[in-house]
Amino acid sequence: MRIFVTGASGWIGSAVVPELIGSGHQVVGLARSDASAAALIAAGADVELGSLDDLDTLHKAAAGSDGVIHLAFNHDIAFTGDFQGAADADRRAVETFGDALAGSGRPLVITSGLLGVAPGKMATEQDGHGAEISATGLGPETRHGTADLTLSFASRNVRSSIVRLPPTCHGDGDNGFMAALVGMAREKGVSGYIGDGANRWPAAHRLDAARLFSLAVDDAPAGSTLHAVAEEGVPIRDIAEVIGRHLDLPTVSVSPEDADHFGFLSRFIGLDSPASSVLTRELIGWQPTHLGLIDDLDQGHYFR
Repeated sequence: MRIFVTGASGWIGSAVVPELIGSGHQVVGLARSDASAAALIAAGADVELGSLDDLDTLHKAAAGSDGVIHLAFNHDIAFTGDFQGAADADRRAVETFGDALAGSGRPLVITSGLLGVAPGKMATEQDGHGAEISATGLGPETRHGTADLTLSFASRNVRSSIVRLPPTCHGDGDNGFMAALVGMAREKGVSGYIGDGANRWPAAHRLDAARLFSLAVDDAPAGSTLHAVAEEGVPIRDIAEVIGRHLDLPTVSVSPEDADHFGFLSRFIGLDSPASSVLTRELIGWQPTHLGLIDDLDQGHYFR
């Protein structure tokens, strides 16, 4: 199939592209810079120049494809004070893909998130839809509504699905939450966790997540919610202890009242948000095979 991929040169996308090509697909990646275009060409993909704001370009590229994987999100504005603006742009892009693919039976796979879907309990693929997610108070409801909108395209004969990613899709080169925790430990002189540190985050290696996207575009039934969860819940204290050991820093408990210690992660670091992927594995046969988070941290690449 000819698969149009947004966010194709990003952290997850740069793993999804070779996974798709290795499975026999032709990939067309959206690129908004010459550097991104060059990276895609080097990976063996074709290039569609544009951004998420170029709705005519998105519509044309989706209509000319056999399927779409939507990974892009405008983090540049999301984390500089306009998360709502980024979420609105994301929704417009998804609406455009739905219109382009309506009536075709072709796949549309988008990415969503797991953190906070069902705080304090083991989240399954059946949780976090409709009004359920708004009760968590996490993030603009627009983004969660966009995931449900995507699933609703099944009624328009689009084979739509969402892949929920854990808060850390780890691996060599990761610049996300784990890298941020390492940076904070270096800055503060301690490796911290909230309270007793027993709260858990799910995790997956980014190469395992990439494999799930490939399986989804091939086989996910219309209206599917999939979880890219290799480990259901890694205690935050265990993460902090590995970081402290590698940096030769003390591991300490931080009071919930002092969560600002963790900067932009202060809203999330204390959440207990384990998640299961049992239904995903049963539905499309996904089996993660790469290192778990603690073992990956112990490889040392986060501390270079």
